[in-house]
Amino acid sequence: MTEKEQNLEALFSQLEDVISKMEQGDVSLEESFSLYHKGMDTLKKCNEKIDKVEKKILVLDSEGETHEFEQ
Repeated sequence: MTEKEQNLEALFSQLEDVISKMEQGDVSLEESFSLYHKGMDTLKKCNEKIDKVEKKILVLDSEGETHEFEQ
C-alpha cells in the first residue's frame, strides 16, 4: 500500500507500532530518535487526512440548510 492510499486506520496502526517499539527498554538512542521522527511524520499525515475530512463535512442546520463544518 502506498502512502497516498493509506487510510487513517493504517496510519494509527503505524503509530501504535512506533510507540510500542519506543516503550521497549532495549532501544538504542539512535533508534529512539529514528522512531520519534517516524512517529511525528505519521502523526502529521494523520492530521492532514483529518483536516481533509473535516473540510468535507457539511452540517445540517435547523432550517434544513447545509453549511461547512466549523470548529
